[in-house]
Amino acid sequence: MNVRRRLISGTASVATAALALGALSACSSSSAATDNANGTDTFDVVASFYPMAFLAERIGGSHVHVTSLTSPGQEPHDLEISARQTASIEESDAVLYLKNLQPSVDSVVAQSGVRTKIDAASLTTLEKHGTEVGGHAAAHDSQQSAEDAGLDPHIWLDPVRYAQVARGVGKAFEKADPDHAAAYRKNTATLVGQLDDLNTRYRNGLRSTKTKVFITTHAAFGYLAERYGLTEEAVNGLDPESEPSVKRVRELEKLAKADGVSTVFYETLVSDKTAKTVAQDADLRTDVLDPIEGITAKSRGDDYFSVMDANLTALRKALGAS
Repeated sequence: MNVRRRLISGTASVATAALALGALSACSSSSAATDNANGTDTFDVVASFYPMAFLAERIGGSHVHVTSLTSPGQEPHDLEISARQTASIEESDAVLYLKNLQPSVDSVVAQSGVRTKIDAASLTTLEKHGTEVGGHAAAHDSQQSAEDAGLDPHIWLDPVRYAQVARGVGKAFEKADPDHAAAYRKNTATLVGQLDDLNTRYRNGLRSTKTKVFITTHAAFGYLAERYGLTEEAVNGLDPESEPSVKRVRELEKLAKADGVSTVFYETLVSDKTAKTVAQDADLRTDVLDPIEGITAKSRGDDYFSVMDANLTALRKALGAS
C-alpha cells in the first residue's frame, strides 16, 4: 500500500462522490423508518465497514437491513466511495461510521441529507497509541482536524469501548425508529452482555503470562493492550506490507530477547512478508492477530466474537499464559 497513492485516489473518489451527492440532493430526501427508500417498514442502515455492520445487525435484528460500504477482504482504509454507494447513503434511514478512519466516507456523510448519522468515535473516547501517528493517521488527509490527528481508531478491539459504542448505537436506533425501540433495547442489552463476557475472558486469560510484550506489523491493538496490561510493539513507521528497516529489525531483536517475545503477529487482509522478515532475522515465530476489519475465508472465525476468541488464543500462546 502507498500512502501517497491513497491520498490521491481518495481525493478523486471524494470529488466524484460529492458530484453524485449534489445531483441526488434535488430529488432525494432522508426518510423515516416507516416510509423509507424501499417503501417498506424495514430500517435501512448503511455501515462503513465490518465492525459497524456487525453492531447494526446485532442491535437491529430482523427490523433492520444493513449494507456495508466495505466488501469482505477489502482494506477499509483504502475505500473509495462510488456514485452508487453515495446514493445508498443518501437513500438510507441511517448511516453508521467511524469518523477519521475512512476520509471518503466522512466527506459523503457530511454532505448527505440522511436523517440519522451515527459516528461511533463520538460514543466513546479515543487516544493516541504507538506508531498509529505514522501509520494510518498519515492517510487521513486535510479532512481530518488538527485535534483528531493521530488518534487510534481501533476501538472495536477493546470489548469495553465497543460496548460503549453499542449502547450509543442502540439509543440512536431507538430514537430514529421508535416503533421498534423495545427490540433495540433488548438486543443492545444482549450484545453488551456478550461483550462483557468477552472482556472477562480476556482479563482472566491474560492475567498471568510470562511476558506482557507482543510484536505486530500493524499498530491496531493499542486499546486492547492498554485494557489488559500489555505492550504492543509495532514495526515502526511502516504499513503492514512494507519491508522493515534494518535498524528496526535490530531493535525488535533486542526487545524480543529482553522481554521473552516469541512471536511476530501479522493480519489476515495483507501479506505476511513483513512478519516473516522480522521473525527470520530475530529467530521468532509468526502467527495471526486479526484486527477484524473484515471477515473472509481466511479469518479464524465467522464473526466478531469467534475471531476475538481466536485472537485471545493466539495471544495466550505467544505470551506464555498459564
